[in-house]
Amino acid sequence: MGSKRENCGNEGADGEGEKFMEPLEKEVLLLPSTIKNKEKRSSIHAKLKHKKKLEKRKRAKARESAEKRALELGEEPPPKKIPRTIENSREFDETICKPDDEELFAGNDADEFSSVLKQGLPPKILITTCRFNSTRGPAFISDLLSVIPNAHYYKRGTYELKKIVEYATRKDFTSIIVVHTNRREPDALLIIALPDGPTAHFKLSKVVLGKDIKNHGNPTSHKPELVLKNFTTRLGHRIGRLIQSLFPQDPNFHGRQVVTFHNQRDFIFFCHHRYIFETKESKQADSRGKKIRADIEESSEKKIVVRLQECGPRFVLKLISLQYGTFDSKGGEYEWVQKPEMDTSRRRFFL
Repeated sequence: MGSKRENCGNEGADGEGEKFMEPLEKEVLLLPSTIKNKEKRSSIHAKLKHKKKLEKRKRAKARESAEKRALELGEEPPPKKIPRTIENSREFDETICKPDDEELFAGNDADEFSSVLKQGLPPKILITTCRFNSTRGPAFISDLLSVIPNAHYYKRGTYELKKIVEYATRKDFTSIIVVHTNRREPDALLIIALPDGPTAHFKLSKVVLGKDIKNHGNPTSHKPELVLKNFTTRLGHRIGRLIQSLFPQDPNFHGRQVVTFHNQRDFIFFCHHRYIFETKESKQADSRGKKIRADIEESSEKKIVVRLQECGPRFVLKLISLQYGTFDSKGGEYEWVQKPEMDTSRRRFFL
């Protein structure tokens, strides 16, 4: 009896064991998220990751061999595939500006910013804070004063914003920037174009002061060069002209300073850099890309290298609303307001 039981156990181990092994091999094809066991889930995830890595390496080798073969035969290499991103797969928007849009250029000559952007009126900016200011707010404002030429800081005190708008209009200011702080951190920015508006409300985040940037440069009093990127829609074009009206239109290129507003997925990234030109000696190399041997005299050539040095500050803006006219929290009309119902897709952008 004992021998029969042993044989039965052996047969079960030989025959049914193979059947039990099949699901273990099939589990590799399962998604790791469907497995509850943590150890098994992590091991299967590691196997899938290693498999994808091998396949990617195999495709890269095949692509390199195809390019080498095409170069040897004197043919054009196969075109590189364009990766699919959120930016190049964005939803269609009718308000995207076109270079041949005559109506857009005609509107630029009659909008609220034409007097400043045509260099008829030099920009003059008034910068102030909210009523309950914090210690980090003035430090951020001092960085803004070093970036924006002809900007002046006034303490808010207990004055209402409408009275500040009236005062700035009488003193021939072209714009007002209000820095709002919460919990000792700047969290919002209000830009008011004078005298007729509009008023843009931005959410302010990821603020890094110039003194906190490693190896930062010291800005000078030269007028910076302004770079606006990816403001492609009608709303983005209007926001771009509002930002452009804060800076003079005749930059001093000898100062080598650049102010960048880069729009990506409706987030406006601000950076302040300057160009640095350095001369370095470069050694000649042979056709194989290796250094010349010691028996050949080494000849050095002076080469000018250009690099960027960040001056600061650094922050990110997110448009909350755009209002007609100057600031009016009760009876103001809005051109555009960010609402939760508008966030229906990750590939839908407004700027």
